[in-house]
Amino acid sequence: MQILLSDAIFSDGTILRDHGIVFDKTIIEIAPNERLRDRYNGQCTELGTGSLLIPGLINSHVHLEFSANRSHLTYGEFMPWLSTVIANRDELINDCDDTCTARAIESMLSNGITAFGAVSSYGFDLDSCANAPQKVVYFNELIGSDPKMADALYGNFQERLFTSQQVQREGFYPSVAIHSPYSVHRILIQKALKYAYEKHLRVTAHFMESPAEREWLDQNSGPFQPFFENFLKQTQAANTAAEFLSYFNDVPTLFTHAVHANEEELSAISEGGHFIIHCPISNRLLGNGALDLNRVEQHTIPWLCGTDGLSSNYSLDLFEEMKIALFLHHSHDLLTLAHKLWQSVTSTAAEALQLNCGKIASGYDADVLVMRIDYPINDQLPIHLINHPHIIESIYIQGEKIK
Repeated sequence: MQILLSDAIFSDGTILRDHGIVFDKTIIEIAPNERLRDRYNGQCTELGTGSLLIPGLINSHVHLEFSANRSHLTYGEFMPWLSTVIANRDELINDCDDTCTARAIESMLSNGITAFGAVSSYGFDLDSCANAPQKVVYFNELIGSDPKMADALYGNFQERLFTSQQVQREGFYPSVAIHSPYSVHRILIQKALKYAYEKHLRVTAHFMESPAEREWLDQNSGPFQPFFENFLKQTQAANTAAEFLSYFNDVPTLFTHAVHANEEELSAISEGGHFIIHCPISNRLLGNGALDLNRVEQHTIPWLCGTDGLSSNYSLDLFEEMKIALFLHHSHDLLTLAHKLWQSVTSTAAEALQLNCGKIASGYDADVLVMRIDYPINDQLPIHLINHPHIIESIYIQGEKIK
C-alpha cells in the first residue's frame, strides 16, 4: 500500500486541494492530507509544492505500424495522402520493426498515456503491444471489399485475431476493427461483428473521415471513383453509410473521425450507444475539416480525443492534441471545452474502451500521473494544464511505479 499527498488532485472535472490518495493495485481512498497524515503516520510520501495528481491519459485511437513515417507522405488532401500511403506502404512497414514500434509506445508513456487503443492492420505490432507497460486494447483490423476474396480476407483477419487472443497478460484486450464503410464488404462486416458480439470484444471503425468518402458512399462518384475502378475494378461503394451503421446496432462501437457524418447518421450513432473519436491534428493534415462538436453533443454522443498514427500526425502526445482542439473549436466556451477535453482522454475514454481507469476514485485502477506545476492552482487549471509545458515526474499503472 502507498500513500501520496499532493497539493491537488484533478480528476473527472473536480479539483481537490490538499488531498492525497491511498492505493495498492486500485485506489483505496481519497482524503484530505491532514486526515491521511494522522491515520498513516510515517507511511506517507509528501509530494510537496506544485504537486498534482491526475489520472493516466488514454489514447483511444493510434496506428503504430506506420510509426517510421516522417516525411514520406503527402499532406493537405485525403486522396493524395492515401496514394502516397499505398506507394510507400512496404517501405514504411519494413522500416518500423519492433524497436520502432516500442519507441512510439515509449513516447506515449513519456507523455502520460497509460492506456491506448492500437488499430493493427497486419499484426506486426503485436509483440510490442503485448510487451508494453500500458493497458492495450488491440484492435485487429478487417479490410477488403472484393466479395471474391472474402474467405481469404476473413481468414487472414481471423488468424491475426486468434494470435492476439493467445497473449496472456493482464491489461491486454484483443479486439476488432472494421476499417471503413467503403473498404469492407458487408459479408465480412457481419461475420466479424457476430463474432465480436458473441465473445464480448471491443469494436472500432473509421467512419466519414473525408469529403471523398461522403461523395463515394452517396453517389458512387468523386475522387474515390478512379481509385476503386483502377485498383479494385469496383464501380460502386461496398456499402451505403446507413447500411454500414445498421450492422453495428447490437455492438457499441468507437467510430473514429465522423467529420462528414450527417444528422441521420449522428442520430444512428447516438441511438446505438456508440462513441466518436475526434482526431483534430490528423483531420487538419489530411484536409478533412473539423468535427462539429456542437452537432455531436446535440445528439448526446460521447466523444473522445485521440492522436491517430504517425502517418497523419507529428507526435503521439495527447497534451498537444488537446491544445490543438482547444484552439480549433473557437466558438466553444474555453473552460467548458478544456474540461470536456480532459474527460475525453480520461473518464470518457475509459468508459468507451471498457477499462477500469480514467478516474482517481475508490475502486478504480491506480493509473496515476504525478505532475509538477509552477503556477497557482485555481479553477482554470484545466486550461493551464493544456497550455503550459508539462512535467510528469512519476507514472503509476495499476499501482506499480513505471517511471
